[in-house]
Amino acid sequence: MKRREFCKTLGIAAALGTSPFIIDSCKTSSPKKTPNILFIMSDDHAAPAISAYKGFLSSVLRTPNIDRLAKEGMLFKNCFVTNSICTPSRACILTGKYSHKNGCRTLDDVFDNSQLTFPKLLQKAGYHTAVIGKWHLKTEPTGFDYYNVLPGQGDYFDPYLKEKGDPWQDGGEGGKQYKGYVTDVITDIALNYLKNRPRNKPFCLLLHHKAPHDMWEYDKKHAHLYENVDIPEPDNLFDDYQNRGEAIKRTTQKIGLEETLLLHETQGNQFDDVKSQFSKLPPREQKRQVYQTFIKAYLRCIASIDENVGRVLDYLDHSDLTENTIVVYTSDQGVFLGEHGLFDKRFMYEESIRTPLLVRYPKEIRSGSVNNDIVLNIDFAETFLDYAGVPIPDEMQGRSLRPLLQGRTPHNWRTSMYYRYWMHRPHFDVAAHYGIRTQHYKLIFYYGLPLDATGAVPEPTPPEWELFDLEKDPHEMNNVYNDPAYQDIVKQLKNELLKLKEKYDDKDEKYPDLMALRQKYW
Repeated sequence: MKRREFCKTLGIAAALGTSPFIIDSCKTSSPKKTPNILFIMSDDHAAPAISAYKGFLSSVLRTPNIDRLAKEGMLFKNCFVTNSICTPSRACILTGKYSHKNGCRTLDDVFDNSQLTFPKLLQKAGYHTAVIGKWHLKTEPTGFDYYNVLPGQGDYFDPYLKEKGDPWQDGGEGGKQYKGYVTDVITDIALNYLKNRPRNKPFCLLLHHKAPHDMWEYDKKHAHLYENVDIPEPDNLFDDYQNRGEAIKRTTQKIGLEETLLLHETQGNQFDDVKSQFSKLPPREQKRQVYQTFIKAYLRCIASIDENVGRVLDYLDHSDLTENTIVVYTSDQGVFLGEHGLFDKRFMYEESIRTPLLVRYPKEIRSGSVNNDIVLNIDFAETFLDYAGVPIPDEMQGRSLRPLLQGRTPHNWRTSMYYRYWMHRPHFDVAAHYGIRTQHYKLIFYYGLPLDATGAVPEPTPPEWELFDLEKDPHEMNNVYNDPAYQDIVKQLKNELLKLKEKYDDKDEKYPDLMALRQKYW
């Protein structure tokens, strides 16, 4: 029996309106106090930029405060997003649904704030709910007793934030200006909220950082961090894209003068003089120096995040809240840190779709535990509802991570995941695509059509397939789709991909052009 069915059978929903206690259906112990929830999410924080993940940066990188969550809780190695781009990912997290179900498929879509979200359900169940920091969903936050959010992307220095009670203009500028660096400011506001929250209710705080999203503007106190250090390069920084499809060859999100740094010259920040400084170097050395400039700026932003995570964890300790607070640290998606010679995200490659996930809850999660199961950002909503004792709505498409956090994997846990990127070509010329990832393989179909996706470029790109054997080729350097030895695998994965599309109700039949491509290229 599913947990949501079990909860309904017990009639927990009726009890939530008055009782601060829940029945833990996974154990037969006495009732427990409802846990607080602290959900910390950064923007574009790749897992290798957390030292607990022991990635290629770990010889120089230190994130002791985020690492503390791994030491005292669980680290997930295979957490993936279902659409690697900011607005859609945030909508998926709030609703527990894929982009085609929550209405946010691209950056240009406007979030329907009348739909069901986990904060609304927690608020109804007696939680005091708040979101502070980056919102990026255009419409006013709903389901929150308090919010104070950045308009749009927000600024790194002296940012404006919109506070609940002030007039809201969807997606526009405005709000109150705060002096200081944005990561510090957001944390200051969050700590003030925690100190002044109602003490007769559990809290659910969504603490969302802007950093380390480009333009990677770091604060003054970290300006000299890594100054005399050569940051390790990923093994495939100089990827030549042989044995790959045309999509990665065509994209412009490559480390180099013409994109990574030229992009920033219009911003008037620390990159202004870089082009002239590096332009006289040989091309390979140019890329190497541009990478160093980019990655150091990125990691300086991370240093500020880590310090501020420490401030919040210290507050929980000093306020006797640590034992009864679920703390989550994650990112809205992964990002390339020079792997394949790229920056940014969007592609279905590992660096783009994989996101860090660390969870601490001393009452239930064993310290220092590690999980290798496939988990998704659409699972977060169900997990929070599960811990709060709130029945999980049937319309949500993820699953509660609670059994995994308890150290047990259900026999029917997913063995594959479905991914879809809708926003065809407006940014870095990345083609629309979807695909399936299992523990062993990844199959990607670049259908290359705009369909009806908001903001997509009308011109199509040639359709193509990529298949990667993740056990033999974890860095996805060799497309084996046309290798005769893998033809049975291709057939199996295509069948499983169609089953996942059916399961999540993302069918192609409504798009005749796409169906025509499927008939020709499948």
